[in-house]
Amino acid sequence: MARIIDGQDMNMIGDRIRQLRMERKLSQQKLSDKLEVMAIYICRGSISRIEEKRRTVTDIELYGLAQVLGVSISDLFEPPQE
Repeated sequence: MARIIDGQDMNMIGDRIRQLRMERKLSQQKLSDKLEVMAIYICRGSISRIEEKRRTVTDIELYGLAQVLGVSISDLFEPPQE
């Protein structure tokens, strides 16, 4: 089965997640903890792999990440601001 995205990257939002998390002064662990309150279980190591684009993201995880970071889902697909 063909992959939706080309190359080695396993998601399109890793850079943006890292940027938004850092802007909000959240550690990877704190982001994981906030997601857990929503019953979305992404451990700190998985947050790291998402940010490094070495892990896919499910729709539920995408929703939770947008909620915790205070942005719309579409904002997660914006390129990081420099």
